[in-house]
Amino acid sequence: MLREFVARKGSDLHLAVDNPPTIRVLGRLQTMPEYGNLSAEDINDMIRRMVGESDYLSLSKTGDLDRAISLEGGYRMRINAYRQQGTYALALRLLPNTFFSFEQLGLPIHVLEDITRLHSGLILVTGSTSSGKSTTIASIVDRINRERPCHILTIEDPVEYRHKSQSAFVTQREIGPDTASFAEALRRAMREDPDVVVVGEMRDLETMSAALTIAETGHLTFATLHTASAAQTISRVISAYPAAQQAQARIQLATSLQYIICQKLIPLDSGPGLSLAAEILVVTPAVRAMIREEKSHQIKTAMQTNSQLGMQTLNQSLEALVEQNHITLETALNYSEDKAELQRDEAGDVNTTTK
Repeated sequence: MLREFVARKGSDLHLAVDNPPTIRVLGRLQTMPEYGNLSAEDINDMIRRMVGESDYLSLSKTGDLDRAISLEGGYRMRINAYRQQGTYALALRLLPNTFFSFEQLGLPIHVLEDITRLHSGLILVTGSTSSGKSTTIASIVDRINRERPCHILTIEDPVEYRHKSQSAFVTQREIGPDTASFAEALRRAMREDPDVVVVGEMRDLETMSAALTIAETGHLTFATLHTASAAQTISRVISAYPAAQQAQARIQLATSLQYIICQKLIPLDSGPGLSLAAEILVVTPAVRAMIREEKSHQIKTAMQTNSQLGMQTLNQSLEALVEQNHITLETALNYSEDKAELQRDEAGDVNTTTK
């Protein structure tokens, strides 16, 4: 089943009792009816064979399990096992076995290169599940690994991309087998002499606070969040703090933040494949002032008017994909966070072209 999943170029595989295996290919779900409906015994046996008896017992106690496994052919797969309706289900994510080049990522190359030259500050890569956040960070870290003699420390749940030390010295910690939690690992990180720290996800206040502190104290720090825009990302971080601490959090974030990249993967209308639409905020002195002074509503205007710095809104990115005939306007509207604005912009472009 896993071989077939890889051969069909699936990104995710879903397994649940009384359902056939279901895979996601280019963003769309497809069943694998040739395997029939799975029984509880099938699912339990699969979990045991993939993660081992010890992790299976842990799943039976907690109801949730995140692990990564290696497959033949050099592939890795992230496994989330969870209890539902008294039985177990599985969501498996296929991890690419090679890193993407900057040209393949679909983001402005000069922005990515500028990030690799940074030595401190916070880089946030955000988006929904399956938006390519981990791939973007892993590809940037791979470039740093190849070019800079430094210590790269990753803290993940689970470890997705494995980095082999090249010019850099790389250590990777996995929540569960290696450390109790993100927050605990980040507290210890300061004693481990890192230059670059990768946080799998800023899930709670403790993790956010530790990541901000590490970035503020001279370390290049990468982290992810499930937010859809740059302004929403800033609000999400600040609102995680108690009201009495939010003013200080604003100062910390304004001081340490360097870039926010908000991603969406969109099925191409021009043929098979996916294209990346991304909102990019470069944190300039003006943007730092907006963060400190609670003027996040002005950030969108800053992105719209500073394209020469690599900034762009999501709508600008979608418009570019429409102009390149990768997607239709209808598809762009489906993925836009501000559909009315996108329609106005496209109507204006049509009128300008006609004149």
